[in-house]
Amino acid sequence: MLEVHRTHRAKILNYSQVEDSLDRHGWSASKLWNVANYHSRDVWEETGEIPDHEELKDELKTHPKYKGLHSQSSQRVLEELAEAFNSWYSSDDERDNPPGYRKENYYDQQGRRVHEEHPRSTVTWKQNGIRHDTKNNRVRLSKGADHKEHPRAWEYILVEYETRPGVEVDNLQQVRSIYDQQNERWELHLVCKDELETPNAPGNETAGIDLGISNFAAVAYSTEDADLYPGNRLKQDGYYFPKEIAKCDDSSGERATRLHAKWSERRTHFFHSLAKHIVERCVERCVGRINLGKLNGVREDENGGSKNWGRHGNLDLHGWAFDRFTSILEYKAKVEGIEVVEVSERDTSKTCCVCGREDDSQRVERGLYVCESCDAAFNADVNGAENIRLEINNTESNSESSGQLSGDKSTGWLAQPAVHLYDLSCGFQPQTEVVDCKP
Repeated sequence: MLEVHRTHRAKILNYSQVEDSLDRHGWSASKLWNVANYHSRDVWEETGEIPDHEELKDELKTHPKYKGLHSQSSQRVLEELAEAFNSWYSSDDERDNPPGYRKENYYDQQGRRVHEEHPRSTVTWKQNGIRHDTKNNRVRLSKGADHKEHPRAWEYILVEYETRPGVEVDNLQQVRSIYDQQNERWELHLVCKDELETPNAPGNETAGIDLGISNFAAVAYSTEDADLYPGNRLKQDGYYFPKEIAKCDDSSGERATRLHAKWSERRTHFFHSLAKHIVERCVERCVGRINLGKLNGVREDENGGSKNWGRHGNLDLHGWAFDRFTSILEYKAKVEGIEVVEVSERDTSKTCCVCGREDDSQRVERGLYVCESCDAAFNADVNGAENIRLEINNTESNSESSGQLSGDKSTGWLAQPAVHLYDLSCGFQPQTEVVDCKP
């Protein structure tokens, strides 16, 4: 059996009855985040080490702010903070900042700060804090000790919800209350665990994927076919949102928070749409295995320092969440019975997939690869994807996987791959059929 987790968005029907309780828990989550953030910075200054979530829990479990949420909800806040610190600490980009405090500043007409408030943070309830009434579409969410101001019958938040038609909420694992800044309203995200029969692979063919900056993904199939997925939308967002965030008076204020959330949402939608489209194309072409190029050296040079891809290239690379996309692709491929295997990218961009000649000078332009040995000219990213599909660095590969295509195969598809463009409303469509869909 294949275990999958699905997240369903739900509208709160008894909103007026639970709004105040959700507000107070959202504020409590922000307060606990700030307390843990202060403690982490304090420990870091004294010891040079950042505490993990277990150390934070041991230190703060008796703190008054910890009792503002159910114990598992408080633990999740500390886990998120530890993850944010580790993500920042492991980054070598000087533009990154450590996790900030959660606060909103309010200003008068003269631009003077009047007061400061905590924003409404996401609150996560795990299984011990949930009671699910499947017949009436209701969930009972445990309150934090500090918010149990009523008799025992009111020690929980009883939320009536509504999902989109056809959705069955069963085997509930988590409930997340998320505040929609744009609509100024809470909504629920219901995380359910499903078990599916492990599907059979669609076929025995292999596809290769080369991830990059200009073209986010190039996919080569063994059926003499290839696809290109430009990252134009990610680039546009990568230039627009940082500029708008920089215009905000407070980098952690309400408008900046909304912009960060919108940027993350659009990026996530891009990754899900791309992974879904690639997997659907693989199913159509009877692909049972996807070779995905490892990106271990994309940020480091031979000496272990940071690679310089130019001002715009470095900005693009900083905004590209390759690991996140890989996780989404693996999940969606697994549901279809397709195996995703990471293979070495070494020399795939400078090796001719037709004759196997290796030469740094053969990639004459960013999008053009010309081989002096066999006089072939084709798209450089597709060439890399085909070499990944052939696993040219695998010494145990078969004759076709030695870095050479058989002589009777056409190479026209290497020069003219199908291009799929992304639209916020339409997803990925062939370039010649793209319509101007409004976001």
